[in-house]
Parts: sequence; C-alpha cells; structure tokens
Amino acid sequence: MITYVEASLDKISIHKIGNQAQSEPCHFSNAEVTLDDELVNQFLKQFFLNPFEKSVETYQFYHSSDNLELNEMYHFATTVFDDPTSFHETSIQIAKHLYEVSSHPKIKSGELYVGYFKQLQIDGELLDAIGLFKSETKETYLKVYPQQSNFQVSYEQEAINIKKLDKGCIIFNTNKEEGFKIAVIDQTNKSTEALYWVDEFLRLKVRNDNFSQTKNTLGIYKNFVTQQMESEFAVSKTDQIDLLNRSMKYFKEKDEFDLDEFAREVIDNTQAIESFKTYKSNYEEEFDTVVPDSFAISNTAVKKQARVFKSVLKLDKNFHIYIHGNTELIEQGVDEKGRKFYKIFYDNEM
Repeated sequence: MITYVEASLDKISIHKIGNQAQSEPCHFSNAEVTLDDELVNQFLKQFFLNPFEKSVETYQFYHSSDNLELNEMYHFATTVFDDPTSFHETSIQIAKHLYEVSSHPKIKSGELYVGYFKQLQIDGELLDAIGLFKSETKETYLKVYPQQSNFQVSYEQEAINIKKLDKGCIIFNTNKEEGFKIAVIDQTNKSTEALYWVDEFLRLKVRNDNFSQTKNTLGIYKNFVTQQMESEFAVSKTDQIDLLNRSMKYFKEKDEFDLDEFAREVIDNTQAIESFKTYKSNYEEEFDTVVPDSFAISNTAVKKQARVFKSVLKLDKNFHIYIHGNTELIEQGVDEKGRKFYKIFYDNEM
C-alpha cells in the first residue's frame, strides 16, 4: 500500500511527447519546474499519487537477456538515484525513450511529468522514489466568476482533471538488484497498442512477493477446481463451490501457506491432490514463473481474490442459491418430467 502523508515532491520536469507514427514532435523543457506555490505542489501530489493509494501489486524491471543494465528505464532510474543532480538531464533521456516506443498511430500525445519524491511510503517503508506520469486526456472547464454586481462565465480548453491520471509509474529506491520495487497504472487504454507503457517503455514483470504468490496460488486452485476437476473427476457445481469455500477459509485462517497441508485439509483426495500438483507445475512452466510450496499469506491478496471466488449456484435466470457451508444439506435430482431440482434442508428461516 502506498501513502504520501509524509512525502514531498522535491523535483519535477515536464516534457511534451508527440506520436512518432503521426510525425508529431517532442518538446523538451530547458529546466525543472519551480515549485514555489505550495498549493500547486499539493495539487500535483494529489494528481500523481492518489491513484496509487489502492495499488497493492508491485512490479520490477526486467530484460529478456537477464541483464538488467539493458533495460533503459532501469539504467535511467539507477542514474538518478545514484546522482540526483542528473535528474533533469535524465528526464529528457526518459522522454526521448518514451517517444521512441510511441510508434503505434493510436497512441495519444501528452505531457510526461518526471518527479522525484522523498519520504514516499510503500508497505510501511519511507523511501525516495521517481515518478513517471503521462496525461493524455484533456477536458474543457467552465469558470464562473463575479464581475461588479453580476456573474460572468468563461471556459478553459485543453485543461487537465487532477482526478484523472492516465498513466503512471512509481519507482522506489529499494531492491535495486532485483529491478527495484515499482507500482504502475494505466487508466486509459486496455487495447494492444496501449501495452507500450508497461511492455515497451518500462519493461516490467510482476514481483514474486507474497502478494503475487497468494494471488497466483488462489487463481491456480480456482481454475483447477472449475476446469480440471469438473472434467477429470466429474465434480458437481455444489462440490466445486464447497471446495472453493474451503480454500478461502484456509487462506483466511492461516498465516503461512503449505502445499501439503493445504492439499490434505482442503482437497482431501489422493488422486485430486496429485492432479492439482501437476496442474500447478504446468502453470509454472507455461508462464515461466515459480509459485513456491510455502510462503507467508498476504491478507490483501486474499481479500481481492475473495471477490471472484463465487459461492453462488445460478439456476437459469430464476434462482441464485448462495452456498456458504455444509453441502450435505443440499441435494440434486430430476423429477418424473425430466426437470432438474435442488432440495435444501435447514433448521431456521433467517
């Protein structure tokens, strides 16, 4: 989690990035922005950092060769952290790099803000950080102001809404050997051409920390239950929901995940346990990632995944049955007319 109560925006440079495919130029500023107005400083921090307050997944720089020095942004970030006096000149190099990867004709032009923060908090640790933010979406604002005994209305075009940051990245000065700890957002585009921000400009991959380990394990298990077990073991919908509920109960009650313990307590079937371990290994190979057999459970990841662990049995468009406990109290059958039904047993009507 990122908070900025104690953070200060120490430096900022702004450059205009055009679209290379549209032959739009870049405009590089000659110097840093002067931050004399405290109110403007606060507005900028709100604009840049508010969208990250609920950011929980972190990333790191990488390069396909495993040589981090070949990642341009890793090199630029290292340069600034090692020598903050190089900030503005390095910000121009960052802007040039962004322009080079802005090669898709649908990429919007916009301002690139490069900021240097002090005392920015992530996961309870106060750190220096480099912020990269791009504003692409412009809006028109009306201004109403008094004039003598009346009011007048004017407008301002091409203005920026400080509650709508389009793209952002915060590079924290920690875990340098692994590629730094990084938070990233892209609010504007989800289409293929928009991937340039993460894949081409930054070249990021998800950090293999306890958040991603918890998230990945729950995701793997959910897909295993709803896809593999249904086809391999003919598991009913009610039993699938029961297995998902039991897994969520395990993750909510435990501090540490242990694969063998989880398999015994939740899956409780020798053949299904072996099938799950094989399914997990295949996932690791397919996505070139390691999900360890034991790790500290991230409560934040559990809460996020709980939203997609459905305990709802949907019957046509007429009924939804919420199953939270003992599946022995629900029976499935077919009547003499061939109609499917569920029989539910209960003690008290709530």
